[in-house]
Amino acid sequence: MLLGLAALVLLGGFLLLRPAIAGFVVGIAESNPQSLTVPFVADLVAEDLGDALTTAAGSDPAPVPFEVPAGATASQVADALYEAGLLSEPLVFEYVAITGGRADSIQAGVYELRATMTPGEILATLQDAPVQTVTVALREGLRLEQITAYVETLPLGGAVARDFYDLATAPTPELRADFPFLDALPEGRSLEGFLGAGTYEVYPWVSGDDLVRMLLDQWRRLTSEADPLAAAKAGKKDFYEVLTLASIVEREAGVDAERALIAGVYQNRIDRGMLLNADPTVYFAWDTVQLGQLEFARWQEYAFWNPIGRPLAGVDLPEALAGYQTYQRRGLVPGPICTPTVASIQAALRPDTKAGYLYFVLKNDGSRTHAFAKTYEEHRANLKKYGYQ
Repeated sequence: MLLGLAALVLLGGFLLLRPAIAGFVVGIAESNPQSLTVPFVADLVAEDLGDALTTAAGSDPAPVPFEVPAGATASQVADALYEAGLLSEPLVFEYVAITGGRADSIQAGVYELRATMTPGEILATLQDAPVQTVTVALREGLRLEQITAYVETLPLGGAVARDFYDLATAPTPELRADFPFLDALPEGRSLEGFLGAGTYEVYPWVSGDDLVRMLLDQWRRLTSEADPLAAAKAGKKDFYEVLTLASIVEREAGVDAERALIAGVYQNRIDRGMLLNADPTVYFAWDTVQLGQLEFARWQEYAFWNPIGRPLAGVDLPEALAGYQTYQRRGLVPGPICTPTVASIQAALRPDTKAGYLYFVLKNDGSRTHAFAKTYEEHRANLKKYGYQ
């Protein structure tokens, strides 16, 4: 009977002291997660954590990009997950990983997680192959709709292309405020001309807003050294008009050495009140009309900048695009027809008008160079020489 009473006293003492013991053990586990390999410690920690071991940290299903650095320990990953709002506390992840013998199987890389995932689901995801990036490769001289059509072909989802196009077509005040160089962009105009070419590595959950900002950042980087906005201001020129002329040069020039000469031809025509007769501007407007009649999802099938198949002077355009019909209307077109390179922008800033050239024609000899002329008679001779007549 005395032995039984002693046992009850010991049991009662243990029960009374258990909360304190559990708190002490949990503290040890937090400072030394490897102690979770001891069954007694693991049991007390599991009891203390309770439902947190199997319950998600939040209810927001939005994807959260999460990166596991190379060589990161389970504890470091747990701390980062907690900071990202993906865990209710770091110890729940450490418990699941260590007691399950999976602490060393977490792979480095970037993953798509959600706050609605349980610690076990997060661990399982971090043991799979990390998310692969998607390459977005944009060559120079593309127009906005070409970029959009290309984005449609990528494994990013059609909504991304749509959101990208909508924002680039109608940039918000917030977007304009974040990129001061867009002060040069007239109200109501798209971002045509400001979308930088380059190769980008993005994750599948990238948004249309992300893409627009990446391209604007790239344009800023590409032009930072030349600082064409400052150059335009110093030359008392409207930068948007410079960019517009540069976009025509971009579509016409085949070699850098001729960009300033081509810009000079168009500047001379403008100064003389002549029609620009710029083929790319008519192609731009024609393509815009055709795209308007095509389902958005089918833009990726469209062939941009193709010859229309009849004399350009006879191509009639709707009034909203009539300013691009440079065989019928004089003056510079309303806005850029693509994003020009820095070389084309510099040519438009300093067009070579001294020679007085008013005409040029592609030589058709594979050199991608042009024959320039000062008079229409010289131009006709060049047309005949290079097989156009």
